[in-house]
Amino acid sequence: MDASIEVAGLRKRFGATVALDGLSFTVTAGQVTGFVGPNGAGKSTTMRVIVGLDAADEGSATIGGRPYASLRHPLSHLGTLLDAAALQPSRSGRNHLLWLAHSQGLGAKRVDDVIEQAGLQSAARRKAGGYSLGMRQRLGLAAALLGDPAVLMLDEPFNGLDPEGIVWMRGFLRALAAEGRAVLVSSHLMSELQDTATHLVVIGRGQLVADAGVAELIAAASGGRVTLRTAARSDAMRVLAHSGATVTMSDRDALTVAGLGTGEVVAMLNEAAIPFTEISAHRATLEEAYMELTRDQVEFRATAAEEPSR
Repeated sequence: MDASIEVAGLRKRFGATVALDGLSFTVTAGQVTGFVGPNGAGKSTTMRVIVGLDAADEGSATIGGRPYASLRHPLSHLGTLLDAAALQPSRSGRNHLLWLAHSQGLGAKRVDDVIEQAGLQSAARRKAGGYSLGMRQRLGLAAALLGDPAVLMLDEPFNGLDPEGIVWMRGFLRALAAEGRAVLVSSHLMSELQDTATHLVVIGRGQLVADAGVAELIAAASGGRVTLRTAARSDAMRVLAHSGATVTMSDRDALTVAGLGTGEVVAMLNEAAIPFTEISAHRATLEEAYMELTRDQVEFRATAAEEPSR
């Protein structure tokens, strides 16, 4: 079976609200694809349509070329983590997985395998209702892996994890992709996706905003800018601005320069005898790239408080 998710022309309304407006993208094998967008962008609706929990008004969503509803043993094709709280609290973690495994014709050996993969050995026989959010995430991930699927779709898998768990999750998702699986990860944590995903699908108001490699998006957001550290900040700003550069303060002793290359900045500062301690090509974060892409897509944004009328 082809390891992919293909979303083609999805449209979905809830009453007068347009949730998806002709959305199309493909999640391919061998990489972690981040799925991001502001609140209300349509991420949850898209994932629910992919697994058949919501029906699209138009368009299609397929797993390896087939609709989810047509899969005889769906867990062996697509593993999902959409709601870490979807469990019977009085049932142990292991029994929760045994129940799911039985529904798919899988045995106890596979359950014990995924418990080990997800790092749940110490908690597997405890009641799941007493699990922390991080442990529930691990249990949900174990459930997603039960059928050894070619495709994984995970919603906010970093939520509730401690720093050690976050590092583990990053490496684990990259390892799953390296095995040739297609991995789709929805997250609000751009810092985690920057170290995990190689591709990013950005949506806003139910439409595709960007579908590109993470490195490509960061390079575009970096925009050929230069980061400069100098104690003579005012002098440096004056000289560089006089040469046509756009100069902004980015830290107490740091400037970001746009419109001039690193070599040009160095030459101008040396000519004007302005000292500096560091100069480097500016590298944007994935969060900066995301904020730039979604600036016009945010449904609710903070505004300055109005002054009271007198």
